[in-house]
Amino acid sequence: MSNKINIVQAVQQALYNEMTLDETVVVYGQDVGVEGGVFRATVGLQKAFGSERIFDTPLSESAIVGSAVGMAINGFKPVVEIQFMGFIYPAVNQIVSHVSRYRNRTRGERHLPMVIRAPYGGGIRALELHSESTEAMFAHIPGLKVVIPSTPYDTKGLLISAIRDPDPVLFLEPKRIYRAFRQKVPEDAYTLPIGKAKIVKEGEDITVVTWGAMVPDVQKAVSTIDDISVEIIDLRTISPMDRETIVESVQKTGRILVVHEAAKSFGAGAEIVSVVNEKAFLSLEAPPTRLTGFDTIFPLPRGEKHYLPTPERIAKKIREIAAY
Repeated sequence: MSNKINIVQAVQQALYNEMTLDETVVVYGQDVGVEGGVFRATVGLQKAFGSERIFDTPLSESAIVGSAVGMAINGFKPVVEIQFMGFIYPAVNQIVSHVSRYRNRTRGERHLPMVIRAPYGGGIRALELHSESTEAMFAHIPGLKVVIPSTPYDTKGLLISAIRDPDPVLFLEPKRIYRAFRQKVPEDAYTLPIGKAKIVKEGEDITVVTWGAMVPDVQKAVSTIDDISVEIIDLRTISPMDRETIVESVQKTGRILVVHEAAKSFGAGAEIVSVVNEKAFLSLEAPPTRLTGFDTIFPLPRGEKHYLPTPERIAKKIREIAAY
């Protein structure tokens, strides 16, 4: 049976399914228990599973992630929430020094089956450090998987896969589209493969690669273009990256535009352009191009509309590349 739900409900449903199926799954973080999370993604879970399996923590991201390492080593599957991605930086020491390298440190004898959830990205007129999009920084850390869904269906399937994964996953949820639309999602548990991109729309003239909240903006942009055949790829997983799907698409279309809201320099878009240059250079008919946020701190509410790529800017860039 399927119901139409939004992304935040898909998160809740995935957690409910896995906590029901596996007693080792525990959920905790700031305000996730009694209040159900700042975005209400964990509403009702404490009532369903008790305060020993879903509970609130002190305001200490380092302690939240560090304790999850110990729990994962000792047979649990912790799913911890960082309230906003911009609050994750105090936990970077734990993520880099322990979370990402424990499997390597033990030469594969021990794994850390843990998930770090965090709402990420801009577009909700929030305060400083509430709109971060630093996925590329974490994708650069070996041993850590970085997943970003863009639809309710993908959110549930990928989150369940992340919880069941024997290794740590950073699961970033695009909060700007938490409640933007609904989609039919099965009530029962299901999985989607981590590391596999999705072709949202097939096309022949240009490839557009994007992820997170930029996916519906790219779709909106493409809906205004009738004379150019655009292939849209939702990357879904930043690390490991599905390079094969990108390369195969560019070999077909000869053009590529990468759209992301994170800052431009040293971003995931740069990695994608490098992959295309290395693997599909002879197929290119135009320079690989990025349309991104700017190399500045994410602006406060009044400046958001000037920072984020808009459907209008995306459509204009697609036309420029197609006409090259």
